[in-house]
Amino acid sequence: MSRLWNKGALLDQRVLEFTAGEDHGLDDRLVAHDVRASIAHAEMLAEAKLLSGEDLRLIRDGLTAIGASHARGEWRVPLEQEDGQTALELRLTALIGPAGARIHLGRSRNDQVLAALRLYMRDAVSELAPAADAVAEALVALAMRQGGVALPGYTHMQQAMPSSVDWWARGYAAEIQDDAEGIRQTLRRINRNPLGSAAGYGTPNLPVSREATRARLGFDSVHEPVTAVQLSRGKAESQLLFELTLVMQDLGRLATDLLLFYTQEFAYVELPVEVTTGSSIMPQKRNPDVFELVRGRSATALACLIESLSVCSRLPSGYNRDLQLIKAPLFRGIDTCMQVLAVLPAALEGLQFRPENIRLDPSIHAAARANELVVREGIPFRDAYLRVAREIEKERGGRS
Repeated sequence: MSRLWNKGALLDQRVLEFTAGEDHGLDDRLVAHDVRASIAHAEMLAEAKLLSGEDLRLIRDGLTAIGASHARGEWRVPLEQEDGQTALELRLTALIGPAGARIHLGRSRNDQVLAALRLYMRDAVSELAPAADAVAEALVALAMRQGGVALPGYTHMQQAMPSSVDWWARGYAAEIQDDAEGIRQTLRRINRNPLGSAAGYGTPNLPVSREATRARLGFDSVHEPVTAVQLSRGKAESQLLFELTLVMQDLGRLATDLLLFYTQEFAYVELPVEVTTGSSIMPQKRNPDVFELVRGRSATALACLIESLSVCSRLPSGYNRDLQLIKAPLFRGIDTCMQVLAVLPAALEGLQFRPENIRLDPSIHAAARANELVVREGIPFRDAYLRVAREIEKERGGRS
């Protein structure tokens, strides 16, 4: 038997390939989390006298060995076994015998995979939020190195008011720190125990303890009622992807600024050779590919969010196979954001502003001049605004 639900009838290979899709491959990243949740489930069954002490020992040792073997790359989830849950149970039964067939009592693949997903997302949050903080810290370090360098502040792509490297870098740092906090807040939905909800309607006639698995796995609460669990599918995933979209948008805007500042026409910044690439035809070129790809990957983050939201938008209650399609955009969104967050601190560390190339148009102080007139002469701001506008036009020789 290669699938848990197989009752002897043959399955068309085309149907297997279509229904399993890429799910079996995606589940490889959930194996360690599935092992952990399965051990917690088995320990709960033993406490409830639904599993003998010897069976628990065999299951715990077997799952630990299987998980370690997977971590060493010695096996992967095959298409024929459809998903990681099937692969684990079949390997466990092959290793320890009949005890392995007892582990599925009181659970479904539905709550099993969701528990693994939530443990995976919890670990992802623990990596993503500090990685965002590290980018913010790199920007603060830049502000401390060169904060005194004057920069024009832009509105409508025109010099508008005076700014500085300190203001520019700390502004981005503050928003990225806020993004990191937003990522951490996704734990409100992630950190709820789905085990014991089974296929969405509980475990009839079994004295399972959802609190026992909650405590073992460190979830903040038990997800109640059981009928809410499948209705929640996609919400924690989409919330995490939403927060990743926000941080990626901030990083994309940061990249856009730096790409503009790096042009020869601006030449506000210098990038270290080790974070730029060369041209295959133009010997003189050093290209800011890192920042171009940061900007481009903000689109990937948004696409993952939209895909995740769209999968769940028209589903009825209960479990539906569509839900397995959330894994791909979830994993892709997490991977994309993590790659960007990992590369940026090094890229920012070697960045240098070039004050000798930065020129502020004298008119950039116009708003300050108008404010000064209001304070000094007590005239209405609009009158001061018009007077300064006429003065600047005169200074420019009649050119507005």
